Amino acid sequence: MNKRVLSTLALLMGGALLSSGSVLAAESPAQGIAQYREMLNEGGNPADLTVEAGKELWAQKSGPKKVSLEKCDLGMGPGVVKGAYAHMPRYFKDTNKVMDLESRLLYCMVNLQGMNRDDIVKKAISKSGEYSSDMESLVGYVVAQSKGVKIAVPQTNQHERDAYARGKEIFFFRGGPYDFACASCHSVSGQRIRLQDLPNLTKPGPAREAYSTWPAYRVSQGVLRTMQWRLQDCFRQQRMPVLKYGSQASIDLTVFLGVNANGGHMAAPGLKR
Repeated sequence: MNKRVLSTLALLMGGALLSSGSVLAAESPAQGIAQYREMLNEGGNPADLTVEAGKELWAQKSGPKKVSLEKCDLGMGPGVVKGAYAHMPRYFKDTNKVMDLESRLLYCMVNLQGMNRDDIVKKAISKSGEYSSDMESLVGYVVAQSKGVKIAVPQTNQHERDAYARGKEIFFFRGGPYDFACASCHSVSGQRIRLQDLPNLTKPGPAREAYSTWPAYRVSQGVLRTMQWRLQDCFRQQRMPVLKYGSQASIDLTVFLGVNANGGHMAAPGLKR
């Protein structure tokens, strides 16, 4: 099915869920949130349509070289997507770097398909209400192939262990006009901002629950959001400098979060308000 048609259907599904959610406004916060999530689950996840679009893009011959991504090695061997996301970020010998899914897809699109890196990055994150970008669709497809797979972000070599250490340092680093850190919201149990629970991402239980459901479809924005977007948005809320897409800092932070979630089972793409 045409990518634009799939994206339009996803927007319509998301809009219907969001408008239905307004009925719950009069409920108590806890009850309202629970009913809202139950309603979304019953209504289906619009991300499923984004996943289908990503599946088509994975096999589509694209770029100046007119080749597909079916030879892209995500760490389990060329073209293997089953379970790949549950084992990322990880070290890749061909780049001598630890890479997350988005930076690895970017690498494959540039090196296999001959695309321009800057052009991909500019369009990687769609704006609210827009069709999902090619990157978001590809991420959705790959992530969906790890649903139910145990999270096992590796720490098997010094590159991966160093990435975790740097990610931990970033997580606890305080800065910006509010002197905030990721840890300000996500290292204490039982915290909430407005009606939103704030998981303690330093503890295995809440870390697994949170990490396993990202990337996720944001009903309020009508699009699937990736982990790179999630981290960028957290930095924005802290009034920190923009976290560069695909930067080593973003990858290291994802390593820290992923390792803390090891042992959980992937349930992404998730569905968020």
